[in-house]
Amino acid sequence: MGVMHVVMFSFKPLATPEEVQEVCDKLLALKDTCLHPETNRPYMKNITGGVNTHMSDSQDRVTHAFVSEFDSDEDREYYLKTDPAYAAFWEGAKGIVEKTEVVGFMPGKF
Repeated sequence: MGVMHVVMFSFKPLATPEEVQEVCDKLLALKDTCLHPETNRPYMKNITGGVNTHMSDSQDRVTHAFVSEFDSDEDREYYLKTDPAYAAFWEGAKGIVEKTEVVGFMPGKF
C-alpha cells in the first residue's frame, strides 16, 4: 500500500472561476511534472480531486479536495519539502488559495 496525501482548499473570495480551475489543473498536472531526483521520472502514483459536494458549516469553506498517492513516506516528504515543481505550484497558487487543510495517512494503518 502507498502513502496518501490529502489537501483541501478554500479559495480567496475574489478568486475567479478561471483562476480556481487553473490552480486545480496545475495541481493535477503535478503527477507528471514532479520528477524523482534520482530517476528523473514521475514518482506520484496517482492524484485525483474535485469540488466539495457536501458543504456544511463545520467545513470552514473548504471547496475542493485532492488525494495523492506515493510509494513511500520518503517520496511524499520529497514532494512536500524539496520538489521544485511542487514549490513552483504553491508559489503561483498562494495568491488564490486562502486556506489549506492537509492530512496524510497509510491505508489500513490505524
